[in-house]
This record gives sequence, structure tokens and C-alpha cells, in this order.
Amino acid sequence: MTNSDNIKNEEGLGHELSEKEIEEAIEEGKKVALDEDLLDDNILEETNLDLLAEEVSDLKDKLIRSLADKENLRKRAEKERKEAEIYGGTKLARDLLSVYDNMGRALENIDENLKEQAKPLIEGIELTQRELISVFKKHKIEKIEPEIGEKFDPKWHQAMFESPIPDTKKGEIVQIMVNGFRISERLLRAAQVGVSSFEGDEGEKN
Repeated sequence: MTNSDNIKNEEGLGHELSEKEIEEAIEEGKKVALDEDLLDDNILEETNLDLLAEEVSDLKDKLIRSLADKENLRKRAEKERKEAEIYGGTKLARDLLSVYDNMGRALENIDENLKEQAKPLIEGIELTQRELISVFKKHKIEKIEPEIGEKFDPKWHQAMFESPIPDTKKGEIVQIMVNGFRISERLLRAAQVGVSSFEGDEGEKN
């Protein structure tokens, strides 16, 4: 091989890139790097959006629960206020029932011979009793006045005895000892009654 051939081979092996090829390679490298950066940015942005969506959802749930709790609290406070308004005097009302009962007993037990002589006193007691009833009504305190033959109702009545009274139905009120009282829908004192336990002739009675 001649020296001339060696020089050509060395020139072929040591071929240098042209300036244009170098610039193209650099641009290609920049594009690849830019694409990778954009991909990383997109992934990061999607991750951040997912986290943000979760946070918004969590805050929304907390807000809904908070509003629900506040509404429940408002309703409970309103209910308690109304109950306090209606039932606030329950203890006093129970105490006044004994006063009402005592006036009734006093009127019932006045001797017939003394009624004319004690007429002003009797009228005074009756007037006081009526005024007390008027005060009761003003505060939604009502009498529970069962009737003979009425069905016993454990919500408002208290059975003082049971007796197999003929010609009655089982569970029927046969005697009334004391009327009851209630304040709105709350029992102050049950009406005290006697109840039939008679089980015969139900078919005829019906």
C-alpha cells in the first residue's frame, strides 16, 4: 500500500461532521429534551390536578357536613325553645293540681246543713277553682275526663283496680276516681279509673 492510499484511508476514518450536520444534531437533541420536559410537565400537572380535585372534594364534604350540623343544631335549639315555652311550667302545674284537688274535696265534703250558712265561702272556693282552671287553659293544661264505658287508654289512664263487672267489655272503664291532667301532649297526671276484666257475653255486647 502506498503512502497515498494510507492518507486516503486516514482521511475516510477521520471524516469530520459538517457544520450543518452538527447544528441539526444539536437541534434534534434540543427537541428531544424539550419533549421530555413537556412530558414531565404534563405528568406533574395531571398529578397536581388530581390532588387538587381530591382536596376540593374533601373540602366540599366537610362544608356539607358542617352545614348539616349547623341546621340540625338550629332545629334542635328551636325544638328545645318551643318545649321550654310549652312545658317550662310542668313542675309548678303538678304542684297546683293538689291545690285544685283540695278545693274540689272541700266543696264535696261540706255538710248539707252548712251549705246555706257557708254560701259566701263556697262561692269563693268555686270562683277560685274556676280561675285556676282558666289559668290552666291559658298554659295549655287540660283536664283528662274519661267516661264510663270508654276504652281504657294507658297513655292517659291509670287502672286502680280490675273487676269482672257483668254487661261490660274487658278493658272498659267502669268507675272514675280522679280526673287526670295533661299539658299539651305530655301527661301531668293520669286519670285514675276502675277497669272491667269481664270476658263473657262479648258477642252479645258487640
